Amino acid sequence: MDIDQAKMQNVGFFGLYKESIKTIFAWKKIFAQITLTFLLPVSFLFLAQIIIADILHWRIDHYELYENHYYYHRRESFAWIGYLIFKFVYFTFLSLYSPLSIAAIVYTIATVYTGGDVALKNVFKIMPRVWKRLALTLLWAFFGFFIYNVVVGVVVAIWANTILDTTFGYALFWLFFSLYCIGFIYITAVWQLASVVTVLESSYGLEAMRKSKDLIKAGKKLLSWFVFFVLYCVFAGIWVLFNMFLWNYTFFTIIIGLVCLFLLMNLLLVGYVAQTMLYLVCKSYHCESIDKVGLSTQLKGYLSQFEPVFKPNKDVKLEQTQSFPQVKV
Repeated sequence: MDIDQAKMQNVGFFGLYKESIKTIFAWKKIFAQITLTFLLPVSFLFLAQIIIADILHWRIDHYELYENHYYYHRRESFAWIGYLIFKFVYFTFLSLYSPLSIAAIVYTIATVYTGGDVALKNVFKIMPRVWKRLALTLLWAFFGFFIYNVVVGVVVAIWANTILDTTFGYALFWLFFSLYCIGFIYITAVWQLASVVTVLESSYGLEAMRKSKDLIKAGKKLLSWFVFFVLYCVFAGIWVLFNMFLWNYTFFTIIIGLVCLFLLMNLLLVGYVAQTMLYLVCKSYHCESIDKVGLSTQLKGYLSQFEPVFKPNKDVKLEQTQSFPQVKV
């Protein structure tokens, strides 16, 4: 993987996905191992939780048929408690396992870029060093999503109690909904890029979120938004396909389920590789060269018994350089 940074700075939407897919196929063995080890369990759990959630909802609705209201409310309460416990376990596992998937792919891309030893055993070795940093970044991302949704919830509450049943109200709803989706995808882009920053730079948590925002705000904001918009659209398509055939009770349902599982884990793979490529594109666009020697030293630091060394206020692999000549790709 020998990427010319002068060319990377002008890579567009299709070029980024093309480079991502080329990288996956060029190193298909290690990415296949990562997919089966990290992405397959996440994908399976996501589809399984849809089935379990539907079953629990069906049971709750089924209890309404009982004439004994005390029995109904008691059974319904148990069902809701079971549902909440299941959701808690699901999100806990997802929160613990997702950083591992991100770390595995970002580390692999960086190792390939520096010409290092690409092996699954090395990926496992870096997990304890990177997981805590990524988890903190993830917590800040969750906090950002929470604040964003609270603000949107307040706006929706005001809308519902004022102009809900008017023509202007309906038009305003779709405007708000469009703006909400735009903002949600933008926050996702900032968070995903912050995950790459967390692995490859000294920053993590809120500082990584700030660096990520700075990377995409000047010139690459639209590219970042469209990259994750397409990923969300494909994800929504897989979700719709899975739900359409979920309760058909035929052999075809099993086939569709396996197809959705295959598509979902490959979507996650392409998405994580693409976000790492987006990081390289943004760095090139801002004329920040990536010192392969410094980055290689840092990656080896993750594998040693010592903590990786970061220079204060300056990452060992990043140096401000003069602008590259504009090359069209």
